[in-house]
Amino acid sequence: MDLGIDGKVALVTGASQGIGRAIAAELAGEGARVAISSRSREKIDATAAEIGATGFVHDSADLDGVPGFLAEVEQALGPIDILVCNTGGPPPGADPLGFTHEQWHTAYNTLVLAPMALIERVMPGMRERKFGRILNVASTSVREPIGVLMLSNSHRAALVAAFKTVATAVAGDGVTLNTLLPGRIATERAYSMGASPEEVEAAAQREVPAGRLGQPDEMGAAAAFLCSVRAAYVTGETLAVDGGATRSI
Repeated sequence: MDLGIDGKVALVTGASQGIGRAIAAELAGEGARVAISSRSREKIDATAAEIGATGFVHDSADLDGVPGFLAEVEQALGPIDILVCNTGGPPPGADPLGFTHEQWHTAYNTLVLAPMALIERVMPGMRERKFGRILNVASTSVREPIGVLMLSNSHRAALVAAFKTVATAVAGDGVTLNTLLPGRIATERAYSMGASPEEVEAAAQREVPAGRLGQPDEMGAAAAFLCSVRAAYVTGETLAVDGGATRSI
């Protein structure tokens, strides 16, 4: 299938490793001109060299730095056609009422305000050009909350609602906003949730209908379709990539 994104400019945040890296690699493989970002210059440059992208340093918590960051990307590659908002999860905790106000504010900044700041800046150009693909990487916890992930549950669900709201306003301009919901994907984040990698993999074999952890490149494939020209009539949606683990309809 020709996804129609050859030559399009894509920005993927949080892409030095894991799901973000896999999405960026898939887009680059489809011919997109890909910018990737993370807080570490060393990590992002290494990943960029490996997947054929261009690396930029940006901290998602730095809202004031968004204009300069986007200007740097567009000066190097051109106007952004595809934006993938990928942000690592806030810390887990056994007590859902045990998080500090500072932790709540930090989670809100990184998981809600930071993506929206990027979207607000790229949206006018997308609407003017009559093409735009914006993708949010969230979690299946927005459908079925995970007990130890209170901060992620709350703020990722908020961004899904925001995406749905904005999607209806810009659909007529050729801009789509969708959300991927990863389940148990073989990343450092997933392995950190268990006593050992072996324990995490064994739990997936028992509890996920597919009988295994998902692979980051499987997230990349789903993301590439939602970012494609072929997905023009899909907007305001959430797609679970979880091996059948989500029980709700």
